[in-house]
Amino acid sequence: MNRLTAALAITLTLAACTSPLTSAPPPSPLPSPTPHNPVASTLLEPADLPGPLSQCPGSGPIASYIATTRSANPDLAQRLARQWNDLKGLGATEAAINLFAADPSACNSELAAVNKVQSAASLVVAFAEQGEADRAWQAGILGFTPPVPGELPPGVARGTGTGLGASSWTYDRTPVRLACWQKNVFVALVVFTNLDATAFKAGTVAVDARLN
Repeated sequence: MNRLTAALAITLTLAACTSPLTSAPPPSPLPSPTPHNPVASTLLEPADLPGPLSQCPGSGPIASYIATTRSANPDLAQRLARQWNDLKGLGATEAAINLFAADPSACNSELAAVNKVQSAASLVVAFAEQGEADRAWQAGILGFTPPVPGELPPGVARGTGTGLGASSWTYDRTPVRLACWQKNVFVALVVFTNLDATAFKAGTVAVDARLN
């Protein structure tokens, strides 16, 4: 082997050893997205509420609640079934609801119905993606539709001033206090009746913290 051939062989060997194709480390895998909480784990819990309030029968998946309500209030059950089908048409994948009341008579009443019984309810609906959740919030949840911006009646607030984000609105006029908001892939509805503003604030904050 002459000097030129030997030099070329050494050069090629060095190039192969230092080539970025052979020396670069393999790319790191992308981190998996954090899974969202199941809707049942995002609802109001007894510890979020003042006593004495007892959980109503049927609390849990929306289908179970509708089935439980059907015997005591068939009109309400039929309306809820229709509203749930509408939400599924907007992309809803699951929903859960729970109710707490100081008297069982309030367990089969429409949400935000005015009566003298202390009660609290929460509904959380999950969607496949965040855009669907926001569009559903804009359309209204169980008949609770966001107020028109700039046309807010007394007791109604919309947007970041509620403390629940841009896609949120609240109603606060005794005896009913209500919040509806969208966060991540969820839309939440919280309704308190005959309970004070401090209890209502604590309940909405607790639900909001679970909507990851």
